[in-house]
Formats: sequence, C-alpha cells, structure tokens
Amino acid sequence: MIEDWRQGGFGIYIHWPFCQSKCPYCDFNSHVVSDVDFHQWEQAFIAEISRYASQVPDRIINSVFFGGGTPSLMPPALVKSILTAISNGWNLSNNAEITLEANPTSFEINKFRGFFDAGVNRVSIGVQALNDIDLIALGRLHSVKEAYYAIEKAQEIFERVSFDLIYARQHQTFGGWQAELSQALALGTDHLSLYQLTIEDGTAFGRRHAAGRLKGLPSDELSADLYAMTQELTRAAGLPNYEISNHARPGSESRHNLLYWNCGDYVGVGPGAHGRLTFSDQRFATETALMPADWLSNALSGDGESIRARLSTTEETEERLMMGLRLSEGVAIDRLGTLSQSPSFSIKINDLGNMGLLWMKGGRIGVSSSGRIILNAILRELLA
Repeated sequence: MIEDWRQGGFGIYIHWPFCQSKCPYCDFNSHVVSDVDFHQWEQAFIAEISRYASQVPDRIINSVFFGGGTPSLMPPALVKSILTAISNGWNLSNNAEITLEANPTSFEINKFRGFFDAGVNRVSIGVQALNDIDLIALGRLHSVKEAYYAIEKAQEIFERVSFDLIYARQHQTFGGWQAELSQALALGTDHLSLYQLTIEDGTAFGRRHAAGRLKGLPSDELSADLYAMTQELTRAAGLPNYEISNHARPGSESRHNLLYWNCGDYVGVGPGAHGRLTFSDQRFATETALMPADWLSNALSGDGESIRARLSTTEETEERLMMGLRLSEGVAIDRLGTLSQSPSFSIKINDLGNMGLLWMKGGRIGVSSSGRIILNAILRELLA
C-alpha cells in the first residue's frame, strides 16, 4: 500500500523525559533529576530534527506534539528553538497543530504566554482530578484551585485547550464521578481526555496492588457503569468521544492523536520516543534509548535512534486495524489488505456484528459503543 501514510498525515513527536516527581500510576518514560543542561538538549534535539529532515524531506507537517515527562518544565526559548529547527527542515501546513503538555502548577502556568509566543497553539493540561484528596493520592503536585486557574489562563492565551482526567479511581463513587465530570464539562474546553485508571506493572501503584495494599478500586461492573455514564454526559454536552478515551467538539479533535490512529508517518525525537516512517513502499518503526543520558549521547554523536525495523505487510495491516478500531469512525476496509479478503476474517466480522459489538457500513468497520469496553478482546478475536 504505497503512500498509505498520507491518509494519516505527517507529524513530529518531541519527548521531554523530565518531571518534578514520578506519579504512582505513571508508566511513561519519565525521570526526576536535579539539574538539566538545556543547551546540550537543545543541540541534541536540533541535530536529530536535521537528520530526519534530510531523510524525509519535502513533507508537510500537520502536527507537532511536545509530550513527556513534563514538557512545560522546558524553557519557552528551548521550545522556540525546536520549532524553528522543525520549520527549517519542513514546511508546516497552514493550520498545523502545535501541542504542548503542561502541568497546572503556578511555575508552569507563568510560562504559558512564553510557550504561545514560541509557536504553541494548543495545550493539554494534566489535571487528573478535581478533588484535592484524590490529587494527593495520585501524587500530583497541584491543587484543584491551581487546575481551575491553569485552564482559565490557557483559554485566554491559546487557540485550543484540552485537559486530562483519570476516573475509576480508588473509592470513587458513581455520583462522585458524575458531579466531577459535570464540573469539568462546565469549564468549556473543546477537548477532554478521560482515562480509566489502569494499574501498570513497574509502577508504584502496580507494586502496591501486587502486595494487596491498593484499596478501593472499582469493580468491573462499576467501571463499566462509569464508562457508560461518561459517554452519556459528554455526548449531551456536545463533546462525544471520537476515540475510546478522547472527547471533542466536532472539528476540535486532536490532529496529532488522529495522525497516530490513522497510521500516518511521524518522527519520534527524544528518549524512548517511537516513530513510523515510510520510504517508497516500505514502512519502518523507529525507537530510541530510554535513558536520557544514553539518548543525549547518541543524538550528539549523530544518531539518536536505537532501532529502525521494517514492518512486514502483516504487521502494517494489523497496526491499521488495532489503531483504526479505537476511532468512532472506524477504519476503511480497503486499508486492511489481504486481511479483509480472508474468509475467516469476514466470518468473524459478521459474528461480532450479530453480537452488536461491531458495525460495517460505507466501506468501513468500527466498534460499537458496547464493544469499546472490550476492544482488546475483539482485537484478539479478529487477529487470531
């Protein structure tokens, strides 16, 4: 499928790996350090961006995403240098989305204007809870008051604002989440990311759970009820989910998220960053070293990648299916290659459709609202 990546577009992911503290639920590649040499990191980011620009020139950038870690700990001048290097290497589309993840502490809020002046036009704020007790339990360093202030200031400065909340938290009730989500919707942002708490191996929560010390987690039944209620309230407020955990007013969906789920190409720069790049009809997965010092050394030496592996046709097709079924609009069947022509695949689609878990129309297949909460099981069945 030559040039299939164009259906998703092209973007850049910049990973800033540093945080003020490690949240107990977080399994992202984040690190707490006492000191950062910003000049060295600037040199490394610019070197990697230049290297990739020489390999995949003449592309139009649809989105740039600063993730982490906590990118709002970066100096605005560093963000500007990175965006300048990107615009020197490629052309940005007229409506390119430039997103930066931010925490709502006073220190970071005070840099919002600087980030805007650097070229950021969208922020995604890691609020996680609108309850001070739960914020402490989640290891967050901000208060609810700071969260409200951060959202207010962001809406004054940036064209587009999103924030994250985690639900199905310890000791959370149906009514408690209903009230909290209603508060969140009343704040008037055009995008919300609403994630159920998951207990990941290798995290502080994971270790506590394994030792039987993580109390008050919701039952599967309550989690399903919380999910259903979340869909109902967000839809009524005009922010339906366009992906399992992401909600937006029509037209305000995260373009960078859509790039991933539509299997576009993207450059991944920074420790632990992944990428997908297509050369002619060959698609490659790229990875980088997880440890910041290792990536920094590699990047300054001329190549920040640790792995570049060609994806097989089967791997490409399975990735399109796994990513596309996360979207409410589903995935085009003609992007699934030989998989869509398999008699057993067609039988499975029909069976899951008869069970009310999948739909198929207009040359696309997608997961129904009742199927979304068991998407992993559906994928296992389709790919078996």
